[in-house]
Amino acid sequence: MPEVDIEWPWQYNFPPFFTLQPHPETRAKQVDAWKSLILNFCEQTKTYTLDVRDTNQTPLFNNSLINRKLDQTVIISILSELQKSGHASPVDKNKNRWEIYWHTLEEWASIIYDSICERGMQNTVVTLFELTQGEDVSDAIFFGMNQDVLIKVLRALENERKCELILEDDIQGAKFF
Repeated sequence: MPEVDIEWPWQYNFPPFFTLQPHPETRAKQVDAWKSLILNFCEQTKTYTLDVRDTNQTPLFNNSLINRKLDQTVIISILSELQKSGHASPVDKNKNRWEIYWHTLEEWASIIYDSICERGMQNTVVTLFELTQGEDVSDAIFFGMNQDVLIKVLRALENERKCELILEDDIQGAKFF
């Protein structure tokens, strides 16, 4: 995970934040705070996938300063809440690995398509590498996007008839309309 100086919310240093609260109103606020924290952390670190089994490896779910970590079952339930809003999707059946979308797939699709239009690249084929690693996009918010997430974003654009996804052995890219 990239080394980034994170500005943690006050709750992060409050030990009860790491224990699911029994009172429904308090729990709802706690879950909302965790959802925001996860999305902000992933955006700041450009993290596109999380593995629940690696909770000890990331400061996101493990605050060593107060010796608290969030239980894996709670993490899965919070990620499931993010899934309802289109901000996460499990990668495996056991819900251990998750893709995180700090922008929904539809929002990412709009961002990428707007970038293509701004650069006058309609009716051209752009490789997946050029889309997320090319010099032209080095300052774009989607620079470095995970390829699996990118393909889902391009499928959303394909459904809107704004591109044609090309996943051949010799070329992996998209033609934009």
